[in-house]
Formats: sequence, structure tokens, C-alpha cells
Amino acid sequence: MRILNLYAGIGGNRKLWGDEHKITAVEFDPEIAAIYKEFFPNDNVIVADAHQYLLDHYKEFDMIWSSPPCPTHSDIRRCGVHRGQYEAKFPDMKLYEEIILLKHFSKGLWIVENVKPYYKPLIEGKLLQRHLFWSNFDIGDYQETDTRRHNDINGSSTVYGFFLNGFNIKNKRKILRNLVNPKLANHVLNRAFL
Repeated sequence: MRILNLYAGIGGNRKLWGDEHKITAVEFDPEIAAIYKEFFPNDNVIVADAHQYLLDHYKEFDMIWSSPPCPTHSDIRRCGVHRGQYEAKFPDMKLYEEIILLKHFSKGLWIVENVKPYYKPLIEGKLLQRHLFWSNFDIGDYQETDTRRHNDINGSSTVYGFFLNGFNIKNKRKILRNLVNPKLANHVLNRAFL
């Protein structure tokens, strides 16, 4: 399959997909994209705005995985605003723009992943572990518990087999905290073949 992996980060969701698919990864940050390329040298890595890339290229892929940024939807922000740690922000509606675009125009398989938001989702999705998914295929249930704790992750942690100590990059902790559980992502990809 031709798979488009949007907001790819360092490839947490991608880790267990193997190399039998033709994967295009889009990541905005060139330093993070370089790390992704080091982990997945066979993938076509593009440094670009994933939201715009989706609009321009959604017809070219058999499957699309999109993981738009989650900070404005996360309960961590809501709690942080109440404690004075963060400023209140409008939720980034690109999440819902992508779901609506894919739902009405994409002829291929698609999935959009984000955190469970602090508000009632504007479009109903399916909750698996700490993620909310929207898709045009049945992603099924996933029983394995994710034992990872955000507070235990630091820049020197190994998360899902990813270790960033050899890379000179800021925000290692944030990058590692944002990873999608590779086993969960592989489960979702496998459901696309049913």
C-alpha cells in the first residue's frame, strides 16, 4: 500500500509497520524529520506542513494516517490553565478539518489519531488507550494496557524502543511523550487489511 504518515514525528506509529509498504512521512520540523529518516531510511520523508500536504495529495495514497498536534485538545492544557501553568488557547480545528475532508473526499483508507480531549468531541471517535481515533474502517478493540506514564519520561528515557540520547535536539522529553504506542498503531494498520 501507499501510506501517507502525516505529522510523523520520529515514527512511533510507524515502528512496527515493516518495509513492505511505500510510506511517505510528512514532518514540519527538519530536525525531527532527520531523526525519522535515520530510524526509517526506506521511507520518503518530506519536510512540509502536513495539513496543507494532506489537502494537496490525499488522492495519491491508499491509506492515510494523520496525527495532528494535540496540545490544545489535551486535558493537560486544561488542568495547566487552572493551575496557572498555561495560557488558555482555542482548540486547533485542523483536527476536525482533516476528519471532515477525509470523510467526504478520500476514496482510500484513512485514520486520524489524537488525544482524548478535555471536552466532548465535536465528531464522535473511538477511544483506544489514551488515543481517540476517527476512521473509515473498523479499527476494532485493543486490550493491552499502555503502562507508560508521562511523568516518568525524560529526555534520556527509552520509550517504545526509541532512545534519543545520540541526537542533538531540543525537547526530547516532549518528542518521546508524543509517541503513539507502536503495538496499537500496528493493530490499527492490520485492521485496515480485514
